[in-house]
Amino acid sequence: MAELLDSQSRPLRDLRISLTDVCNFRCTYCMPADYDYKFLSDKQRMNLEEIDRFVRLFTQLGVERVRLTGGEPLLRPDIVNIVAAISSYDLKDIALTTNGQLLAKHAAELKNAGLRRVTVSLDAVGPLVFKKMSGGRGSYRSVLEGIDEAISTGLTPLKVNSVVEKGMNEDQILPLADLAYEKGITVRYIEFMDVGNKNNWHKEDVISSKEILETISSKYDVEPKDPAFYGEVASHYNFKEKDGGIGLISSVTQPFCQSCTRGRLSAEGHLYTCLFATEGMDLLTPMRKGASDDELLELIGGLWQKREDRYSEERFDLKNQKRKKVEMFHIGG
Repeated sequence: MAELLDSQSRPLRDLRISLTDVCNFRCTYCMPADYDYKFLSDKQRMNLEEIDRFVRLFTQLGVERVRLTGGEPLLRPDIVNIVAAISSYDLKDIALTTNGQLLAKHAAELKNAGLRRVTVSLDAVGPLVFKKMSGGRGSYRSVLEGIDEAISTGLTPLKVNSVVEKGMNEDQILPLADLAYEKGITVRYIEFMDVGNKNNWHKEDVISSKEILETISSKYDVEPKDPAFYGEVASHYNFKEKDGGIGLISSVTQPFCQSCTRGRLSAEGHLYTCLFATEGMDLLTPMRKGASDDELLELIGGLWQKREDRYSEERFDLKNQKRKKVEMFHIGG
């Protein structure tokens, strides 16, 4: 089969699957606590067999890497069975993004089921700022225990994702780098982005990756690392003295739309072609109505071939200022 390319000649190689829109945290940049959220019912969400079929179809279109997201994916009671089903396909990577609250409990069985690695969202080192960033929910100690358990279980290379927002946690940049240095892991700093419609984003609240790197370089000697694959979103730097390092995800100040290879499947089976999309294509309804594999492949391929998304490059155009976007907890980060 010829490589599937969008209108900007970008291939489809990565699939992020949101297993649930529910989360046990209320992080300020994703799912702030001062809203009344209405979640999908179990019947509306994809079941294990449907997720398995979608992964099989997407691999036929060129997907090489699958990441399970949420909401919080470890809230799915069938998470281990989902991982086991996906691991039967010829994929270069099967990963999971979690807030880490339940990770210590599940790490070993996830590894045994075929999960390769995890990324833990952690925006602060220390209980007080952690509580502020997580909306007053969760236990900082439980997240650290989850990280340690994942490392000892072999869910590596483990990465920590940290959103940096001015006035919230900029004082955590160096403590998070200390965590990476001490544990030999990678902490990826993410510029505060205007995902969804609820996080009260202003460009003045963005701390640029350039500023973050300067802060880290004031204490640690780091050297740039070559990208691991085409479409990798982070610029990585290794510590010179030991294992571990940092990554910088610069969606605001250095957009990487031109090499974006990601499709996103929401928990109710809608395919989104951009993190900042307004709408997705409903694939679950035709699947449940009996659509054949060929019919579903045609729907997916047709949508990708028409894909034009370049939101981060166009972010500051006037037409984008009041654009309604899908919420990040609905399709994963």
